[in-house]
Amino acid sequence: MYTPEIAPLADSLLWSSLAALLPLLTIFVTLGFLKWKAHWAGLAAVIVALIVAILVYGMPVGLAGLSASQGFAFGLFPIMWIVITAIWLYELTVKSGHFEDLRLVINVISDDPRVQAILVAFCFGGLLEALAGFGAPVAITGVMLIAVGFTAMRAAVVVLVANTAPVAFGAIAIPIITAGNLTGIDYKEIGAMVGHQTPLLAAIVPLFLIFLVDGKRGLRQLWPLALVVGVVFGAAQFVSANYLSVEMTDIIASLMGLAAAVIMLQFWKPVGGQDALDKMADERSREKASAPDAGGAAAAVATSVDTKAAPLTGKRVLMALFPYLIVIVIFSGAKLIPVIDKWLAGTDVKIPWPGLDGNIMTAAGELSTSTVYNFQWLSSPGTMLLVSGMIVAIVYKMTVKDAFQVFVDNVVKMRFSILTVGLVLALAYVMNLSGQTITIGTWIAGAGTLFAFLSPILGWLGTAVTGSDTSANALFATLQQTAATKAGIDPVLLVAANSSGGVVGKMISPQNLTIAATAVGLLGQEASIFRRVIWWSLGMLVVMCLLVGLQSTVLSWMVPGGA
Repeated sequence: MYTPEIAPLADSLLWSSLAALLPLLTIFVTLGFLKWKAHWAGLAAVIVALIVAILVYGMPVGLAGLSASQGFAFGLFPIMWIVITAIWLYELTVKSGHFEDLRLVINVISDDPRVQAILVAFCFGGLLEALAGFGAPVAITGVMLIAVGFTAMRAAVVVLVANTAPVAFGAIAIPIITAGNLTGIDYKEIGAMVGHQTPLLAAIVPLFLIFLVDGKRGLRQLWPLALVVGVVFGAAQFVSANYLSVEMTDIIASLMGLAAAVIMLQFWKPVGGQDALDKMADERSREKASAPDAGGAAAAVATSVDTKAAPLTGKRVLMALFPYLIVIVIFSGAKLIPVIDKWLAGTDVKIPWPGLDGNIMTAAGELSTSTVYNFQWLSSPGTMLLVSGMIVAIVYKMTVKDAFQVFVDNVVKMRFSILTVGLVLALAYVMNLSGQTITIGTWIAGAGTLFAFLSPILGWLGTAVTGSDTSANALFATLQQTAATKAGIDPVLLVAANSSGGVVGKMISPQNLTIAATAVGLLGQEASIFRRVIWWSLGMLVVMCLLVGLQSTVLSWMVPGGA
């Protein structure tokens, strides 16, 4: 039986925390500075985490190895299962010939790539996050932006930054519900508090997106549309989280944001769209010259949209949108109809991890429940995407052989991405079960009243390591609650801050970086993507820290029930 110590190194929380940070520093340094391939960076970090767990924390070698094996399995299923099926769904549209029609349909709404970034990455991505989460929005919207002519790198960065606003309420508010279950606080109270935090980020994220696509010129020309969509999205998040439904928050916000964009475009036309298109065409030419075959979804994309093609008919539009409509229908039914949701959850198979379950205690002295592997063979978003793909293949009149071959080719192409995500989750499990993560969290929580300003960092760190805001809340929600009580701060504020801080950490998670790289065809270039998004992540983290710190003091009126 292994029980982790909070401060195993010389009984010093500081020195123990510095040791516990070594695996994270390893992956950030190897990715961000040494420019290693993601799977090598992940492997190095796992090795460092195992060394720290065994030599510093005294974790038995067998238990440390088993922790890594469970994490690796979780990385394969359900995480990479979701990504594999999401990319397969996209590849079916390419194989069937409907891919080009999707490009034309999006261009009917607007051929301005800056507008497309808002519609696809922010609005539609938010809807996918609301229904599925776990990387599916990044994978699907990434290939959709590639479809309309984005370069692979720009598409990856845009979808990662866009995926911040909806994360806290993603997958029908699972992160917030998880935090409520662990802390005993009504999840509706936590959701209401998050609804006083993330909408402020949501209001400005579309501005960031048009800057990423077209720089200062884009901001000058499109700020009215970006601001309207962002403010409507954020306002809808606030209203839904506080007065309607925490679970439906992102669905409502995404649809409202999309409606606001479509309505505004009927009365206001942005200028400079052709200049942005020309700029993107030049970028594609340079990208193709430097990497003629990136080996991913990008390889299937033509260099431009043929605006002189035969006019779109109603049937062609329906067939082009069908894969995404069926995804929305299936996920909405599975998540929003209680009977179906309960039945699907009932099919989950709980597997006590052999040799590990029953032998790991938490730092609080309780038997760890993290050693039970939940095999979601039917309720996983990946399985729902598989079913969606099967329906799409039938409707597109593809043979079983062709659809299966596309799937196999997809898995072979993604083999290094699969390895990377497995290693990243192995890292997360070793750090969590050995006690390294809780040591870091306890150290940061020791800041007393200053902790209100620092509390989002825990959520950011947890999501960066695990790739999941839900996992970040599972790690730190109770710690946030305890630290808040000791410091005389409303626990609801800091538990919510953990989730809100996590939303800006997702874009730098190695798991999410690999998903984005795989989707757009930049296999092995996760380090380059990381260097482009890290500063956006840190900047938004600073904003969130300042907001939460002020909400604990001069802006306490923003806390539901606060003075």
